[in-house]
Amino acid sequence: MKVEFVLHCGPPRLQVPPCPKLSDRKQKQSLSLKITLPVLASGLLLLILIFFTMRQHKKKSGIPVQDDSHMIKSTRRISYFELLAATNQFGESNFIGAGAFGSIYRAVLSDGIEVAVKVFNKEVCEAFRSFDAECEILRNIRHRNLVQTIASCSNLDLKALVFKYMTNGSLNKWLHASDHHLSFIQRLSIMIDVASAIEYLHHGYSTPVIHRDLKPSNVLLDDDMVAHVCDFGLARLLDEGQSTILSNNLATIGYMAPEYGLGGLVSTKADVYSYEILLMEVFSGKKPTDSMFEVDMSLKHWIHDECCGDGSLINVIDPKLLNEDGIDWSTFKEQCFSWVMELALSCTEEVPPNRNNMIEVAARLKNIRKQFLASIKVTIGEIVTKHT
Repeated sequence: MKVEFVLHCGPPRLQVPPCPKLSDRKQKQSLSLKITLPVLASGLLLLILIFFTMRQHKKKSGIPVQDDSHMIKSTRRISYFELLAATNQFGESNFIGAGAFGSIYRAVLSDGIEVAVKVFNKEVCEAFRSFDAECEILRNIRHRNLVQTIASCSNLDLKALVFKYMTNGSLNKWLHASDHHLSFIQRLSIMIDVASAIEYLHHGYSTPVIHRDLKPSNVLLDDDMVAHVCDFGLARLLDEGQSTILSNNLATIGYMAPEYGLGGLVSTKADVYSYEILLMEVFSGKKPTDSMFEVDMSLKHWIHDECCGDGSLINVIDPKLLNEDGIDWSTFKEQCFSWVMELALSCTEEVPPNRNNMIEVAARLKNIRKQFLASIKVTIGEIVTKHT
């Protein structure tokens, strides 16, 4: 069999066309790139223009564009239109209350879950910063005494957070509304729940979290009167090695630690101070902003004077607690109140390092509850024996 080789190019002695030089090849490749690259660049530019045109079209047509950059990790995603339907177009009938940065609405989602929707006011610049802060904090923290975040919704027209609905509302309502009442043991258990939540934020999470705005309206109660801390709009994460940070954003008057209100210094010890002011309010029934407190008198000073001065502890106890259920337990209450107020006063020291941490606070409150329950058991046993 005869095999023929066909040469397309080679040296002249072989009587074939000469092969192109290497430089000629490079020129052809260069020419090819000069043609291909502009075509690819034009195509990419066209795709970008189409994307932004569609985005603008959606905005003009009233279709919100979802922004995933702040999405909370959740088992489901909730659209703008589902929130709109669930809140009756954010109507008054679903309105729960308003805060500095937005409004809260009650809603029932398409799967029947009852939720609270926190809608941030887009007219306020600080509101969107607050939304970003809450998303950053709530993205990873999990604790039974922190409000449960179900989802977030973020687009050009709306920024909202969706939480599990708390049927019993805020602690503020239970403390100060005339038609609501909390027993001594309920108040103590609620404050232990709050202490457990703050202990987790300060010591149980990989990076310490400072809440910065502890107050009764930021404590919510579920069906079983278990407390859940909410509203992380002012919360801050401490970087590794940090113990304090500077802040220009002030929290609620009456609950701020002195170093926070005067110098903008924020630390976990500032949360401890706010917690103890809250503890005083819960058991005295007096707000730190009550009209009886003026320049020379505060809730802290009033309680100190009554408990440690010439006054009487009875004067600072919420009168609703002096005689519950027809049984006079005031002797045991007085002792427990004394321990609670001693703890509160020790944690509101002017110098932050002199305050206890939340691990110590939670442990001491649990011990007070244990002793109080033991005292009640003995008292009831004596009453039953006396009447048999």
